[in-house]
Amino acid sequence: MVGGGSYPQPGEISLAHNGVLFLDELPEFERRVLEVMRQPIEDREVTIARAQFTVTYPSSFMLVASMNPSPGGYFNDPDAPVTSSPAEMQRYLGKISGPLLDRIDIHIEVTPVPFDKLSEERKGESSVAIRKRVEAARDLQTKRFESVEGIHYNAQMGTKHIREFCKLNESSKNLLKEAMQRLNLSARAYDRILKVARTIADLEGVEGVVENHISEAIQYRSLDREGWLG
Repeated sequence: MVGGGSYPQPGEISLAHNGVLFLDELPEFERRVLEVMRQPIEDREVTIARAQFTVTYPSSFMLVASMNPSPGGYFNDPDAPVTSSPAEMQRYLGKISGPLLDRIDIHIEVTPVPFDKLSEERKGESSVAIRKRVEAARDLQTKRFESVEGIHYNAQMGTKHIREFCKLNESSKNLLKEAMQRLNLSARAYDRILKVARTIADLEGVEGVVENHISEAIQYRSLDREGWLG
């Protein structure tokens, strides 16, 4: 994953530089493999040391991962052919450490789609329209960071820039404070919520980060919610 060999070659995380690294069935990877990704995700580079020299490869990638919440592949479905207890699901999810989850900005629970939804003819928003909205948000971010060296979009912000570009009003602060206390979130999760909220505001084309942006960003931390496994 990180690379190696007698003459260190880049691994998957460096080959995905400026692109997307997709890991399917995340808990099926060996824990040691996932743990070595923590620092490259944070630093956006990976260093491989050998006796005579050290090589550093870039690793600025977007990590996308998917997983089932249980070994059987079903979650709280009474009609499922294979069922797992909450304890079994907790052990399965326990293969992914808290520090790694902390470094993932968005956690989304995807529920089964019923047949009626699959077969309906009503059309959703087109990919072309979504692309235009994303491009407009990226243009906003490019302008925002044009005078900041090494930063081009929200995900690259450090703590200093988060404090500068993600300022909250009093009600937004109280909402985030309550979520931090209730969900027992880490300082890293706090920064990620602010960055996601800033992006949500950019997608709406508005300058200020307000309560609805914070609220939506908090909802995208489903694996932080106590009792998620039932």
